[in-house]
Amino acid sequence: MLALLVFMAITGVSLILALRKKKTIFLMVPFLSIFVYFLIQVIMVPAPFFETVRFIFSLS
Repeated sequence: MLALLVFMAITGVSLILALRKKKTIFLMVPFLSIFVYFLIQVIMVPAPFFETVRFIFSLS
C-alpha cells in the first residue's frame, strides 16, 4: 500500500512539473521509478538473477 502511495505521489509531482515547466522529460519519471522498483524486487529474491527473470516471464 505504501508503494502505491509513493508511486501516486511521484506521478502527481512529475505531472505538475511537466505542465508547469513544459518539459516532457518529467513524464518519464513515473515509468523509471516503477522499473527501478521492479528491478530492486527481483534483486531481493534469493535465487540467481537470470533464473528469477526467466521464471517471472515464464509465468505468462
